[in-house]
Amino acid sequence: MKKKVLLMGASGSGKTSMRSLIFSNNPASLTSRLGATIDVEQNHVRFLGDLILNLWDCGGQDAFMDSYLSLQQSTIFQHVGVLIYVFEVETRSMPKDLEYYRSCLDALRRYSPDAAVFLLVHKMDLARGSRPAVLARKTQELRDASGGADVTVFGTSIYDESLYKAWSRIVHILIPNASVLSRHLTTLATACSATEVVLFERTTFLVIATSTPSPAPPANGAEPEPAADPHMLAPTRYERTSELIKAFKHACARSREEFRALEMELAEFSAVLDELTKNTYVLIVVHDPTIETAALRMNIRLARKKFEELQGDSLIS
Repeated sequence: MKKKVLLMGASGSGKTSMRSLIFSNNPASLTSRLGATIDVEQNHVRFLGDLILNLWDCGGQDAFMDSYLSLQQSTIFQHVGVLIYVFEVETRSMPKDLEYYRSCLDALRRYSPDAAVFLLVHKMDLARGSRPAVLARKTQELRDASGGADVTVFGTSIYDESLYKAWSRIVHILIPNASVLSRHLTTLATACSATEVVLFERTTFLVIATSTPSPAPPANGAEPEPAADPHMLAPTRYERTSELIKAFKHACARSREEFRALEMELAEFSAVLDELTKNTYVLIVVHDPTIETAALRMNIRLARKKFEELQGDSLIS
C-alpha cells in the first residue's frame, strides 16, 4: 500500500535536509553537504512492512514551482495523502512563499481534497526573539493565508527534537487503525505494570503509537478525577527519545556495531527498548522498583506474535 507525501516549499527552506535526517539517518552536521533539489526527487520509503511512503521532494526554485502549478499540476497533486509545506522562519520572500502556498492549496483541493496539510515553520534555531512568540505569530499568519483550510502547524529545526515531533504526527495519520495498536500497547503496559509503553518505527525511530494507561477508579464508584502526573514526565519525551536513539544508532554504525536493544536501571525508573516486530521497536518504562527488566523482556517476547498480527491487520484494513 502506497501513500503519496508531497514535500514542498521555497528553495533553501530545508526540505531535503529534514528528509535526509529522518529517512537516511544522516546527522544534522552532514546536511550542509546536500545540494539543491532539481525538479522532483522521488523516494519510496518502506515504512511498517507493506506500507510505502511515496515521498516527492519538490524543488523550490521559481521555475519548478511555476511548472508544478501549470504544466505538471495534475501529475504533482493527484492521489496525495499528505502535503508538507515548509516555510523558513526568517525569510524576506514570505509574500511570494504565501502566494505559491495558496496556489498549491487550490491545486490540492482540485485533485486531492482529502489530503492532510502540515505546515512546518523551519529553522526555528535561527528565530530572532522569543521562539514561542515567533511561532505563534507565524502560525496565525499561515492560518490566515490558508483560507479556512484545516492545517496543522509545527515549529521545527534539524538541531533538536522538534523535527521528530512533527514527522511522527505526519506518519501517524498515514497508518490505518493506529488506534488499535495504541489500545494493545495499553494492554501490554497493564501487564507490565508500566508507566508508559511507546512503539517506534524501526528505521526512522518515529513514534507510531503510545499507551494511555487509565487511572484506577475510586473505590466509591465515582468518576475518577484527572490526576497530576506523579512522575513528572517531560512533554517532549517521545521526540527526544527518537532523536537520542537515532544519534546512538549513528554512533554504533560509525564503530561498525549494530544497535540491537537498550536496557537501563536508574534510581528513578527502569526502561527496556527492544525489537517488538520486524518493523518496530518498543520502549517500556516502569517506575516500580520491584519489577525486573528481565520480566519486561519476557513480556516483549510474549507480545511479539500478537503485534505482528496487529501490524499486518492495520496495514491491510
